[in-house]
Amino acid sequence: RLMPELPKFDDEDLKSYGDEEEESALSPPAALMSVLATQELLLENILECIPVGEFAVIQPLSDEFCLVLGYLLTWKLTLAFFKAASSQLRVLYSQYLRRTKSLNKLLYHLFRLMPENPVFSGPTSEVPSKDTKTFFTEELHLDVK
Repeated sequence: RLMPELPKFDDEDLKSYGDEEEESALSPPAALMSVLATQELLLENILECIPVGEFAVIQPLSDEFCLVLGYLLTWKLTLAFFKAASSQLRVLYSQYLRRTKSLNKLLYHLFRLMPENPVFSGPTSEVPSKDTKTFFTEELHLDVK
């Protein structure tokens, strides 16, 4: 709930970033970027032996699973923050992510975590049909109980 409110504070200081000759960059919230940087290092250690194109098998409820989940949830917060920012702020934030290579790292991690066959094995109320259900065709409910 808090992430969409944070870009408003950077809007006030936006005028001071346009005066420089070099390409400007503005960091999203420092606490969030600090957590993300730590998680990137941990995930790189977990996935270092897996090349892009192959996928890692992460066992549910393992330590690795918790680290991956935390990393993805941190990116979810980052994207919520971006969504709430003005287009001028998004440019500055994206320059920061480009300099830190965080977005590149996210894509590398996603392509190693994405399953080869994303078949949805959740509860279904229908009789199995010819249409295979995947994580891309079904809506997931991620309610914490």
